[in-house]
Amino acid sequence: MGKKTKIALAIAAASAAAWAGSKAISKPQQREGKHALQSERPIIIAHRGGAHLAPEHTMLAFEKSAQLGVDGFEIDIRLTKDEEIIVFHDATVERTTDGYGLVADMTLAEINALNHGYHFEDLEGKTPYRDEKTDVVTLHELLESYPNMLINIDIKDAPDTYEGSLMPSKLWRLIEEIGAENRVIVTSFYGEQIDRFNLYAQNQVALGAGESDVRKAFTAFSSQFGHLYHPKVDVFQIPPKSGVVTLDSPKFIQFLTNLNIPVHYWTINDLVTMNKLIRNGAKGIITDRPDIASELLQNYE
Repeated sequence: MGKKTKIALAIAAASAAAWAGSKAISKPQQREGKHALQSERPIIIAHRGGAHLAPEHTMLAFEKSAQLGVDGFEIDIRLTKDEEIIVFHDATVERTTDGYGLVADMTLAEINALNHGYHFEDLEGKTPYRDEKTDVVTLHELLESYPNMLINIDIKDAPDTYEGSLMPSKLWRLIEEIGAENRVIVTSFYGEQIDRFNLYAQNQVALGAGESDVRKAFTAFSSQFGHLYHPKVDVFQIPPKSGVVTLDSPKFIQFLTNLNIPVHYWTINDLVTMNKLIRNGAKGIITDRPDIASELLQNYE
């Protein structure tokens, strides 16, 4: 036996011993199930209220999706200059309104003076709300208007901004004031924002995975050390694919399911993909087309 072979065998033996040792001292720990995530069937969440059917993040969208029977809304939030939490995605208002400028530089009144349906194009390419004033929605207004809906809240303001530094505490105070702890999910691409929010919420609210959580989970799943992964969030809301990495395999979904973490996929706008993901084990679909998703719900009625 050559020297290189002996070294390789020694490394393999050491790796096997490390794996066996880690298995002995680390056991997978399931997350405690959150009320907001309990459902006997896959849940349907309207992305930005149902952004292909009505102007995103407006009451027009929320009302239309609610009538179609969705379980909840996926929304984004930002803080205005006068520190009001509004339901809004972009850092600027140009893409969706007839105004321009940063959300952070505008008061709620200034943002509400804009037409939030100005650039919306319907499925036929028409702009039906260009001449019809459509208002912004505050998070307080949305939570009070839909007390029986699941509200999936994505914090958009970055943690290193003034607005981002305030958002976790202000969001928790609002949720607590309304008593919405059991019907919201709070998430962000910024894992730091999820951690900051949970300093106040203390696991009373369902938490969604940030980008770093997804990377850690998939790395653990892809290795032989999945038993070392101990989740700190309650739900994964992810695309079927991120770059070259496939995230919709039944085995990855089962890996998370075994930890009591349901998986929701975004943004799914066709029935074939919706059905495929549900067959693979997905527990939720986030879609711009709640009208199409309503066909999926009929299979469970």
